[in-house]
Amino acid sequence: MSESSSTSRSSTTPPSSVIPSPTLSTLSLTDPKEVTEDDRQEAAKLKADANKAFSSRNFLKAAQLYSEAIARNPSDATLFCNRAYTRIKLEEHGYALQDASHAIELNPKYAKAFYRRAMCHIQILKPQQAIADLKRVLALEPQNAQVRRELESTQKLVRKIEFEKAIEVEEEKSAVDRCLEMIAEGSCEVEKTYQGPTLETTDDGKYKITIEFIRSMLQWFKDGKTLPRRYAWEITLGAHDHFVKEESLVDVKVENDATIDVIGDVHGQLYDVLHLLSLTGVPSPKHLLLMNGDLVDRGSWSVEVILIAFALKWLHPTGMFINRGNHEAKEMNRTYGFEGEAKHKHGEQTYKLFAHVFTTIPLATLVSATRPPAKTENAILSSNGVKRYFVTHGGLFSKDGITLDDIRKIKRIGRQPGTEGLMCMFLFLLWTDPQETPGWGPSKRGVGIAFGPDVTRRWCESNGVTSILRSHEVRQDGYAVEHDGLCTTVFSAPNYVDQAGNKGAFVRIDAEGTQEYIQFDAQPHPNVRPMAYQSGGLASLMM
Repeated sequence: MSESSSTSRSSTTPPSSVIPSPTLSTLSLTDPKEVTEDDRQEAAKLKADANKAFSSRNFLKAAQLYSEAIARNPSDATLFCNRAYTRIKLEEHGYALQDASHAIELNPKYAKAFYRRAMCHIQILKPQQAIADLKRVLALEPQNAQVRRELESTQKLVRKIEFEKAIEVEEEKSAVDRCLEMIAEGSCEVEKTYQGPTLETTDDGKYKITIEFIRSMLQWFKDGKTLPRRYAWEITLGAHDHFVKEESLVDVKVENDATIDVIGDVHGQLYDVLHLLSLTGVPSPKHLLLMNGDLVDRGSWSVEVILIAFALKWLHPTGMFINRGNHEAKEMNRTYGFEGEAKHKHGEQTYKLFAHVFTTIPLATLVSATRPPAKTENAILSSNGVKRYFVTHGGLFSKDGITLDDIRKIKRIGRQPGTEGLMCMFLFLLWTDPQETPGWGPSKRGVGIAFGPDVTRRWCESNGVTSILRSHEVRQDGYAVEHDGLCTTVFSAPNYVDQAGNKGAFVRIDAEGTQEYIQFDAQPHPNVRPMAYQSGGLASLMM
């Protein structure tokens, strides 16, 4: 597909890709409106139009049409159930769960609504609650073999989670230490039959990374081939050694005549990442790259994508930067495919290595210009008069007063996002989303919160930050400028999971802090479906 680009440099004019979430129904189910025959007929027409929009994968339009149908006939459980499925496609799992619950309240024997609510519980990492709903489906449809397999799979998942929690307490040696130990023992050597790209060795026998190796590796991956397990370990360990030296908030200055490209979610879409790198180029002293999380899961080449990013980090530690996304986490990897893919391609110990190194990835980056802007346009500047951009995967926090120093102090290594103290702040950085209304609101995802434009402005002004750059959400144009120019979403996985139809984009920032938005289209790829290494209902729900 051809490349298209945008050279708009304004950070205040929202593009057409801003996607407002369909509003939640405020209709009372205990005291519903009187529904006339005309209402029912109009709702049926709207439902038919919504079904067509859904079939053509215009999920936003479908959700809006189902909402209009619900307004006409709020007693029809199928409308809520259909909208739930549409919201699952939009990754609004919190909203979808509410819709499925409404459908069940209207029809307590609605098996499909119980099933969709179960899938929502799995998506928001609550598999134990999904088990109860799957059992309800089987009580209503005892011959449903697919749901029985889902129940068994989910029960197995819950047992696995409980087992892993138990052994984590007992395991003292980190995956990094264990891999280094196995290498020293000679139990992870490169196969003699391997004929692909070769890492060079130093005089003391250690492996080193070169740009020639990376270029050969890119072609090797494009040809559908994999690296030896030893090389996957060396690349991951090489990146790890640099991550552990970085604070949770990394400071990056864009020097004179230099630029930095901020890249959003890529989600294992290898062939789009290869095209993206042809547009950005590899990192160098004059051209930096920052990948803003969610490199893995959903796409079925997540191992190749993360190895590319880690190899670039190993080669150019001061030119390649990576922020952690909400998908660089064990629970998400277990649910959305990366765990299965990593174990399939390189074995369980390799997955354990990835899982630990993910915890060492910084949580945010402060990108600072080094020259005053030619035009300030009422921009918020730092104390020394330059633009600064706070780049993090999700967004802001559930209260005011959080400072940049607070973020630097987060102890992230070996830890997962939590619900208390600094670990709660950790969760917000990875999970939150902007909303159009002021203040704070519930998350449409069912995890984290949503923050309004007033929250963004207060935080930027108090911290001397020009604007926030975040990812975490599909935008049809690949990016969207929101919150009066103070919050930009950038998403770099075009035609997300082979069905969203969106463009990809990245943001280029120069030494004055000027932004340029560059869009690109999806590239052809081999016939491998998204989440190919994830079994069960979630994989089918994505298609």
